[in-house]
Amino acid sequence: MKEYSSASKYDNDRHCVITIGTFDGVHIGHKAILKRLVEAAEKNNLDSVLLTFFPHPRMVLQKDSNIKLINTLSEKKELLEKTGLGHLVIHPFTRQFSRLTAVEYVRDILVNKLKAKKIIIGYDHRFGRNRTADINDLKEFGNTYGFTVEEISAQELDEVTVSSTKIRKALQAGDISTANEYLGYQFMISGTVVEGKAIGRTLQYPTANLKPSEDYKLIPKNGVYVVEATINSQRVFGITSIGTNPTVGGSQKTIETYFLDFDQDLYNQPLQIEFITHIRDEETFDGVETLKEAIKQDELFARNFIKTRE
Repeated sequence: MKEYSSASKYDNDRHCVITIGTFDGVHIGHKAILKRLVEAAEKNNLDSVLLTFFPHPRMVLQKDSNIKLINTLSEKKELLEKTGLGHLVIHPFTRQFSRLTAVEYVRDILVNKLKAKKIIIGYDHRFGRNRTADINDLKEFGNTYGFTVEEISAQELDEVTVSSTKIRKALQAGDISTANEYLGYQFMISGTVVEGKAIGRTLQYPTANLKPSEDYKLIPKNGVYVVEATINSQRVFGITSIGTNPTVGGSQKTIETYFLDFDQDLYNQPLQIEFITHIRDEETFDGVETLKEAIKQDELFARNFIKTRE
């Protein structure tokens, strides 16, 4: 898969089949559309292209929007790489870009820059300044500029929308199993291990304190989870606590992971943790000893759960 940081950087002479969208989560519904895209490209001897935008349009057009995304841009690229997609165009979304008229967008971006011969798009797709143009306009443009439009059915699109909504709601509720079912992979958080208050060490449970790489990343509900990660080519399991550590008077939200049967210094290293299942919600205990006992039970749960997966 080749990546381009804007439509103007796309330097491919071949015509293409293209689909357009944010594809946040790259979940099972998205993958069905991408499979269709790749198959159509092969059938018609064309290249497959996904045109997506960054930042997310709502981040630009709604400044007070506190939108959280299932994937960071780098996670999205990592997932798209596995779909068989030929070309990924990540076009910068700016206010200036949002003011392009429908004809400017189709003629200058889709046709002249990306060389679209076929566009696979949802029936409810809207584009151009103030999102005034729809799929019927796109079909008219196709007659003018020599491309065809294949419509993604209402049912298929509804499945995509429902999946995205269910994934976000599940993560916000701490329901990792449901989120993973719709994603088709384990939800992940990527970032860097930073120094914390070393509270875990005083409890005999030293933790890696993960700072997510992007502020817009959706973080699951506060609680304790079974996770896994690949560290130095080694697959390791762990227990991740998301929350403010209320028992010891914490106030800042942290993402701390105690890795089972693993003891290496991870400070300042990149780390990606994958969430397997939820153990319990965050609780305030009546003292450090009670907290330690709860962590012991969390570890026991995690070890037993991991055995069931082997």
